[in-house]
Amino acid sequence: MDIYKTTLRISRYIGLLTLTLLLLNISITSANGANGIGDALKGLCKQVKTFLGAAMVLMILLAAITYAVGQVMGAETRARATVWATAMLTGAVIGAIIYIITPYVIKTIIGTGSGNVDVGATACD
Repeated sequence: MDIYKTTLRISRYIGLLTLTLLLLNISITSANGANGIGDALKGLCKQVKTFLGAAMVLMILLAAITYAVGQVMGAETRARATVWATAMLTGAVIGAIIYIITPYVIKTIIGTGSGNVDVGATACD
């Protein structure tokens, strides 16, 4: 069994699941009488923050487990495990950046409607 092909197959399914959930979120928000795209984007923001929080924790835990298991294996497996753990930590850091930036980007897209900008408020509030 090739681990690389299995990982690619799983990542495709996770990507499709994520896109399906995002589309479903926008559809449900529109079907419930949302007052425009702003409500759909607010719902999307909340969903992204919920998903990314759990995904970051999971990625960090999996990176730690992969690194620890790789250290007790042979040299080649240790090197691969280190690369995989580094990739997972990089994914967690990118997820954290998206987690922090998403509310402000969505707030910018929605617009405030007036000249006053509340720096502390985000689109997910």
